[in-house]
Amino acid sequence: MAPESVHAWRAQFWAPVASFRDPLFPGLTRGLPVPPPSTVRGLLAAATGEVAEPLPLGIAAWAEGGGVDAETYHPISADGSNPAVAGRVRGVKGGMTIRDRPFLAFVHLTVWLPGEEGARVARALRRPRWPLRLGRSQDLVHPLRVDAVTLRPAESAHVGHAVAPTASHDVPSATVHRMAASVSVDRLSTRWADYLWCDDTDTGESPVRGAHRDENGQAVWLLTP
Repeated sequence: MAPESVHAWRAQFWAPVASFRDPLFPGLTRGLPVPPPSTVRGLLAAATGEVAEPLPLGIAAWAEGGGVDAETYHPISADGSNPAVAGRVRGVKGGMTIRDRPFLAFVHLTVWLPGEEGARVARALRRPRWPLRLGRSQDLVHPLRVDAVTLRPAESAHVGHAVAPTASHDVPSATVHRMAASVSVDRLSTRWADYLWCDDTDTGESPVRGAHRDENGQAVWLLTP
């Protein structure tokens, strides 16, 4: 079924530093180049104070740069022999390790929030319930502006750095990333999905499928959890 025009809110964010660990590589510190949809939903839930925000949303994100930092880990033993006291794990042999942590610098994030639910979240972004973070607890994100827009069905649009379902466009520079679409409230289960994302911005419009476009010609795919 072809998409219909929808009224939406476009929220723009900026973060000086952010890190998105790829959980599909356990034991390795591999980072994702773009925040997973589940991370963006967590950001919105912090603004509204709800336990989850399952509304459809469009995402586009990119970073100006990145690097690798050294991070100290204090693993807690399964038998409880080195419990955390006052936020710190008691130092024992093998109780601390240092690993490389990839990070992104100067991260730009745009989120499109459709309909009445989008309006509710947009209002909350003007006075967030909790601090807004993008990824890890120390990675604060700054809301820049929120604008009302109309998303219209599109057969061609500027794909840019939009997060899109697979088979939704054929831009040659796009790569597939398997990311968390949503995480349960108790964090015991994760729903995964494959998404297309472009590191290099294409210069013109491209054929798109199942997409909308805003007044700037930007392609928007409304993702559901």
